[in-house]
Amino acid sequence: MIMTAGIALASSAMVGLATPSVAEAQEYEMAIATLAPENLTNNEIYPGLVHFRDLVESRTEGAIDVQVFGNSQLGSEVETGQQVQAGGRSIQSTVMSSGAMSSFYGKYQVVTAPFLFENWRQAWTFFDSAWFADFMEGTVQKANMRYLGTFDDGGGFVAFTNNKRLIKTVEDLKGLNIRVEENPAHVAIMNAMGASATPLPWGEVQTALETGLADGQFNAPVVNTAYNLDDVTDYTTLTGHVYNTQTWVVSERWYQSLPEEYQKIVTHSAREAIQLAHGAAGMLASASWQQSCEIFKKCYRMPADERQKMKEMARPAWKDWIINDFGLKREVVEGLLQKVEEVGKNLKAQDYQTYGQ
Repeated sequence: MIMTAGIALASSAMVGLATPSVAEAQEYEMAIATLAPENLTNNEIYPGLVHFRDLVESRTEGAIDVQVFGNSQLGSEVETGQQVQAGGRSIQSTVMSSGAMSSFYGKYQVVTAPFLFENWRQAWTFFDSAWFADFMEGTVQKANMRYLGTFDDGGGFVAFTNNKRLIKTVEDLKGLNIRVEENPAHVAIMNAMGASATPLPWGEVQTALETGLADGQFNAPVVNTAYNLDDVTDYTTLTGHVYNTQTWVVSERWYQSLPEEYQKIVTHSAREAIQLAHGAAGMLASASWQQSCEIFKKCYRMPADERQKMKEMARPAWKDWIINDFGLKREVVEGLLQKVEEVGKNLKAQDYQTYGQ
C-alpha cells in the first residue's frame, strides 16, 4: 500500500510537470518609470503604482513581476517614453506630464486648455470616461503605447507663488515674470493674461526665483509646499488656471504579448489604481493648500468671477496658438472642450436629481 501510494504521488507530480499552469509556464516583467518620489505620503502617483503592483502580482500569482522606479531613476520622461515606444524590452510602462505626452501624441496638447475644469469631480469623470479612452486610442497607432489612465499631477489645479505681490485680480499679473514649463501652451496663457513667461526646466526654478530671473511660478500646492517654494517666494494664489496631469501608458507590443487573462488583469488593476490616486490627490492638494496659507507670507483663493475674467483673456489666445501654431484641428479642440462642459453640466443635473429633489 505504501509503495502504491508512492507511485501515485510520483505520477501526480509528473503530470504536474508535464502540464504547468499559465502562471507557472510564463513570467513577465513590468518595469514602470515615473518622476514621482518613492514616497507613499507626499504624492498620489507612487502610491497608485504600488497599489497596482500589489494587485497585479496577486491576481497573476506572481506571473507578472511589477517593479516601480520613482525619482527619475530610469531617465527623463521623454527617454522612458522612447523605451516604451520601442517595444518595452527594458521599460514596459511610464508616466509622463502633458508636455512629454504631447511629444508622442500631439492631440494630447489640447488638455493644456486654460480653466478646463471647475472641480475635481468634473476632471475625474472626464478623464475616466469612455469618451476620453476613445480619444486616447490614437496612442497605439501614433506611438505604440496603450493608455492606462490619467493621474492628477499634485492634485491637478495650480497655484501661483511670487515675490512681488499677492495676485487677487488678473491685473495683478501684469509686469510679473512667471516661470513656466517648457511648453508653448503655458507661454501663450501667461502672455495673454499680461505676464511675461520664462520657460525653464524644473531644476532651474529655485535659482531663478532666488536671483530674480523669475518673479514667480505656478504649480500644484503639493509641489509648492513639498519643494519649499515659500523659501524663495512670499505670496501664493490658488487660481486653478491650469490642470496638470500625468499620463500612464504601457508598451503596446508588451501588452499584446500577454495572455488575454493577464491583459484584463493589467487594465482592471490600472483603473482601480487610478481611483485610489484620485482620492489621494484631492486629499494632498487640500492639505497642502492649508499648509501654504501657514507658511507663505500671504495666501488667496481666487473667486469664480475673477477666474472667469482670466479665462476670457487666456482661452482665445490659447486657441489661436493650438490651432494656428501647434496645428491641431479646430474640430478636435472644440470637441474636447464641449465634452468637458457637457460632463460638468450632467454632474450638476444628476446631483440635484438624486439628492436635491
